[in-house]
Amino acid sequence: MDSSQKSEKKMPVLFLAHGSPMNIIADNAFTQSLRTLGQNLPKPKAILVISAHWLSNGTKVLCSRNPKTIYDFYGFPEKLYKITYPSPGCPEIAKKVSQKIKSYKITCDYECGFDHASWSILRHIYPKAQIALIELSLDYQYISWNPKPIEYHYRLAKELRFLRDEKVLIIGSGNIIHNLGIFDYEVDAPLMRWAKDFDDKIKKNLLSKNREELINYQTMGDGAIKGIPTWDHYLPMIYIISMQEENEAIKFFHEGFQHGSISMRSFKID
Repeated sequence: MDSSQKSEKKMPVLFLAHGSPMNIIADNAFTQSLRTLGQNLPKPKAILVISAHWLSNGTKVLCSRNPKTIYDFYGFPEKLYKITYPSPGCPEIAKKVSQKIKSYKITCDYECGFDHASWSILRHIYPKAQIALIELSLDYQYISWNPKPIEYHYRLAKELRFLRDEKVLIIGSGNIIHNLGIFDYEVDAPLMRWAKDFDDKIKKNLLSKNREELINYQTMGDGAIKGIPTWDHYLPMIYIISMQEENEAIKFFHEGFQHGSISMRSFKID
């Protein structure tokens, strides 16, 4: 393949676990995998992060030019709150998302900033914060806590595929297993068996492209109920698999757990 053909290839899409805010400063197998990933990705024109930490009424896209860094976590070491990620926004692409997608209403937001679902991982992948960054919220009907069905998010994600042709790197940031009511405060705590069993089922369905079971995850047994008490951290993965083309493969660049049950499974599709 010559260089002109390479330049026309779609941007990959990524699902990244982000786990504890301590990963912001940690040097571990997970953060090392992010740094290696950053060295091997094609350079994007901009980055769009679908964030597990931006829940809203309706879907919103961050359209401001210089968004602030948000510290949406509490009780952690003071040095975490002094870290900034001064990436510029990209109103042009953000507004295109809100205008081009006709099947779903996506509105511009100028007040929110970069939450740690985006900057905690991107500071390892792109530490210089020079690439324009946009965030997309999850329509979670935040006031009534009555989110749209998972199928709704899967269909909406298909509408975002055009960004891959425009050199936008799309990242879903969450955790496949994320239950803060069942976890160990020790980051290297022994693995809980139910979490491994459920994570293995997720991996199998991802590799076989069994979208029906991934959308209707409750069919995967007791581990599904324990591992996904709410959808916020699971939905970013649903967005990413919806953007997978028929001839594209999933590549897991990190597999493992933190705190005994939080899955750090992360993958690339290209």
